[in-house]
Formats: sequence, structure tokens, C-alpha cells
Amino acid sequence: MSPQSSTASLVAGLIDVFADTALSGSPLAVVEGADTLSDAQMRRISGEFNQAETTFIMRSDRADLKLRSFTASGAEVGGAGHNALGAWLWLAEDGKLGPIEVPRQFRQEIGGEVLPIELRRTDGRTFGRMKQSTLKLGPALADVAPLTAALGLAPEDVLSDPPPRVGDTGVAHLLVRLRDIATVDRAEPSAKGLLKVLHAASAEGCYVYAFDEAAPERAYARFFNPTVGLWEDAATGTAAGPLAAYLADQGLINGPIEIEQGTKMGRRSILRLGLAPEPEISGAGVIVMRGRLSL
Repeated sequence: MSPQSSTASLVAGLIDVFADTALSGSPLAVVEGADTLSDAQMRRISGEFNQAETTFIMRSDRADLKLRSFTASGAEVGGAGHNALGAWLWLAEDGKLGPIEVPRQFRQEIGGEVLPIELRRTDGRTFGRMKQSTLKLGPALADVAPLTAALGLAPEDVLSDPPPRVGDTGVAHLLVRLRDIATVDRAEPSAKGLLKVLHAASAEGCYVYAFDEAAPERAYARFFNPTVGLWEDAATGTAAGPLAAYLADQGLINGPIEIEQGTKMGRRSILRLGLAPEPEISGAGVIVMRGRLSL
């Protein structure tokens, strides 16, 4: 079938990732058998679904599968986040990966990298665990004034332990610790101002977070990514991974951490992360729609 065929019918649908119940977590559109689609078609399909990201599943000669993900505005994104985890959970929940009652390892090609993912089925639900790349850190932000202004906050709202800086375990994001959970929820970014800060820092998105004082192994976060037309995301594995690795690098955690995200949006998500020593992100999902995409 040529990329320009008008008779393509592909399996597609929606899955809520990092979710325990439907209509929570981070929604992901998934399209199977996308090998024949052109880049232009994938971008238009992503716009049609109008989700934060749409992931296309393809054959690979380097791994078990190849994944490509696009935002609704047509920007391609990489990294092993909810865009990757959701695609594997989709296939597993649909029985297309065979039995996984005993944990099974797979390899995924995404963003030019080949990364492992482990799937297991427990108590009727499928759980995935993905390893990300080794942490790369940029320099600490020398001047936080433009950042605080872009976030609609005061300079004292941004903490310096650890300082704001870019972390990358597949995608480069600016990691910013704020005073407390209320301050995270109070952030009202200016797209124009934040774009300038992110461009200067060579970062794609901005992950603001605070520790839960009642549970030091838990953080609360929000994610803004105007560089790819994604204003706020409910669950961002490509930001949670570098955050966990950065906190460990700075001696602020020494074991697994849970990150709550999306609550401000009404899409509460829980991202579970470990370090071995690269960040590993895990979670489950709920399929909310199955169907066929006709082109």
C-alpha cells in the first residue's frame, strides 16, 4: 500500500497512561501498522486526534518495534515517556504481545535510540517499566529573573537547592524547584517569556516541581512545553526521568520516587521512578477507545 493510498484502514484508539481509572492520567492516541504513512499523514492524523501526543507503531530492523510520536501541532517528539509506554500498554492490553504473566523484555526504537522496556501482567492489569538514557546536565541557570517572570512568580518562589538547570535522559527539559505545592499550582506561565527562557537554555519544556513535605519520597509537578505547541501536559515521563536522576545526583533522594502530575488539569497522574542507575519509569494505563482509522 503506498503512502498516498486512500483506502488505508488502521487500528487506532486512545489510552490513558499513568492512570488507574479511565479519564485520568495522560491520554495518548495510538495508531498501529503505520509503516506506510508519510510524515505529512502522521502529522495530519495527530492534528485530527488533537491529543498532547499521538504515537505511531511500526516495524523495526533494530528492535521489536519502532515508535514515532507527534504533538497535535505536528512537532515530532522523542524520548521514552508516556508516548512510548502507552503504545506498549495498548498492544499488551489488546493481547498482541503474547503472554506476559511472567515479566518479558522488549526493545523499542524511538528517537534514534534503542531502549528496553519490561512488561508484566498482575491482577488483571498490565504494567510497563522503561529505562531511559543516562542523565546529561546543563549548567545551572545563572539568572533566574527571566524564568520567574515567565512563570508569573516572584524570585523567592524558585529555590536554589538544587538550582534550575536542564536535565536530559532522552529529551532536554528545564527542571525548576519551587517553594511548595501551592506555588506549583500558582504558576501562570507566559508563553512568550517561557519560550525565550527555554530557547536560551537549549531546553524543550519546563518541569516545575515541589516536594511533598508530608512524604519526602514524593514530588508534585506541572509541565509546560510551548516549544512544541503543548501548553500543559498531564504526565511527562521524559521530564520525570531526568528529574529523578537530577535529584539523586544532588543527593536529595537515594531511592524510588513518585511524582504526581496533572492534578491542576483535572487529570491526576502518578509516575513511579527508580534508578538502576539510569532512570526507570513505570506505570499502567486504561484503554478508553478502540476503533479503525480510515484514510
